[in-house]
Amino acid sequence: MLELAILGLLQESPMHGYELRKELTAKLGAIRAAISYGSLYPTLRRLQAAGWISETGDTPTATEEVPPLTSRRGRVVYRITAEGKERFAELIAQTGPETYEDTGFGVHFAFFARTDQATRLRILEGRRRKVEERREGLRDVLSRAAERLDAYTLELQRHGLDACEREVRWLEELIANERSGRAPRTGGAQEETSPPPPGQSRKEPERP
Repeated sequence: MLELAILGLLQESPMHGYELRKELTAKLGAIRAAISYGSLYPTLRRLQAAGWISETGDTPTATEEVPPLTSRRGRVVYRITAEGKERFAELIAQTGPETYEDTGFGVHFAFFARTDQATRLRILEGRRRKVEERREGLRDVLSRAAERLDAYTLELQRHGLDACEREVRWLEELIANERSGRAPRTGGAQEETSPPPPGQSRKEPERP
């Protein structure tokens, strides 16, 4: 997933490591918690060894802010290569169990604008099946063992069930949109009723 995210971000613009960290946070939200930043630079080295990215030096101007722990004399800037673009296209087209899990789905969803419709639909349908299985498991727990759970554990199970039911409704709307060729709605009622992609949090409204 980190490989996919890095190649996707570098398709937008060359970046140095500090910028990649910032963009991973902005693009993926809380999904970043599942991606260790300790693996960022080893992954960059691996991508470079594979020929999917290259690096160049970049010397900041006198007025430019220098990121922490970097030298003003120069920073390494990473760029995606032609082979890297082919690798990104290969990764973004993949579907399978790993793309239906929380982190995998969230990363793929972040790049849905660059994913073909058929692949988007397969991933959405696979994710729906995954969440439906989770929902049925929670329903089974609540129906068979509710009386043996303490109040807080029971509330946690109910919260998980509610989250699954809301996500299934959200996925069904996205699937219907894909099948009809419509783009997802933005703003308005959907923001209030639909959950954000797994790993991302909805922005809280500002208090007066």
